Amino acid sequence: MNLKINGDFKSVETSQLDPNMEEIIEKLELNPKLIVVEYNGAILDKQNWKSQIVQEGDILEIVTIVGGGS
Repeated sequence: MNLKINGDFKSVETSQLDPNMEEIIEKLELNPKLIVVEYNGAILDKQNWKSQIVQEGDILEIVTIVGGGS
């Protein structure tokens, strides 16, 4: 499956014909506790990852949350 992720086109191998967002995040080897996902222009609540089907050509912006400070 080809997706546009953070401005770059990437091919993601999936085990399902219509994978959900949770599977895509897993395949990208990202920690779901540390990211925010924008799906086709809208922030996608983590509670909806299992029900959100991802399709060929969808656009994802994935932001990693970084802690720290002084």
